[in-house]
Amino acid sequence: MPERLPPNQRLVTNWPVLHYGTVPSVDPARFRLSIGGMVEAPFSLSWAELMALPQHEVTVDIHCVTGWSRYDNRFSGVRVADLIARARPKPGARYAVAACAQGFTTNLPLDDLMRPDVLFAHAHGGQPLSPEHGGPLRLMVPHLYFWKSAKWVHGLDLVAEDEPGFWERAGYHMRGDPWREQRFQDDL
Repeated sequence: MPERLPPNQRLVTNWPVLHYGTVPSVDPARFRLSIGGMVEAPFSLSWAELMALPQHEVTVDIHCVTGWSRYDNRFSGVRVADLIARARPKPGARYAVAACAQGFTTNLPLDDLMRPDVLFAHAHGGQPLSPEHGGPLRLMVPHLYFWKSAKWVHGLDLVAEDEPGFWERAGYHMRGDPWREQRFQDDL
């Protein structure tokens, strides 16, 4: 059986709430999710349109850069890969920048977003995500440190070159692989 706890992580049973700034109020009735940048067919979806798409459920472990990990989290949402495919990436699109409430952004290699367990998640454990945990919508990228699973996401722009997001500009690693302990810029 493969090891589930990355190096220098501790297992928790609660789900700690960590974020920078205040918890925004996002009204699903006014919500739009936009997919754009280096794509042939940019589009945006209302909350109702997003919820009408095929929904998927994944059970994953999550790992925070601050050192905690939590096993067996059940998230529901729309596969990011499905929406990227719908937008038809242009040749040369290799990365994405997620745009979130309050100006927060994070960068991700496109290959990481195309995995089948990566979601635009709206539910955890069968319940809508609380605002403190990124509701109504957050990225769920379980194989990277949890800051890459950006809360309050409302857009994804595909780009050719890797662009640091909010935490990356503050010194965090550009990718954030917990198994390689890629916490900060100088980590391999």
